Amino acid sequence: MIEPDLKYCPQCDDEYLPEIRLCAACGIELISGTEKLARVEARQRRLESRVVELTPDDELVNIRRGPLADIKRLENLFREERIGTLIAADESACGKGCCPTSFFLRVRRQDAREAMELLDWDFRRTTGLDGHDVKHANAVYDAATEEAVCPACGHAFSTTTSTCPDCGLCFG
Repeated sequence: MIEPDLKYCPQCDDEYLPEIRLCAACGIELISGTEKLARVEARQRRLESRVVELTPDDELVNIRRGPLADIKRLENLFREERIGTLIAADESACGKGCCPTSFFLRVRRQDAREAMELLDWDFRRTTGLDGHDVKHANAVYDAATEEAVCPACGHAFSTTTSTCPDCGLCFG
């Protein structure tokens, strides 16, 4: 239940006392409970206005290819968001039984952007990347420099060793 007097993080939905300004986990500006309620109601109206059923006139685009179990899970996720889907077989598969069967998940072209955002959210949620700090992911270990930054944990260390002393990642 959303309390109008409290504040909320728009990214992680954590709840805060009214005097707090920034989310401790995300570091972003909090919104009031009243604003959060307005956003929830607007989202609900948007969901209710969507047409879930596909028609023969709809222009469909493929947004994901994969095994049937994965595609069915995504279909259920999209159904919750009232995005119409169609599962289609991948006709390019060899059909001899030696290759796994693949399927396409298709959505209306006008729903594709929201569908891709939902896929991105689902990927971050299911892989645990949503809570992982990736700001050092592009760091490169260069033995020719005096100091390196570990791309896994962000620890700065001397390049006289090829292993991060903080997390144990080996560069040798």
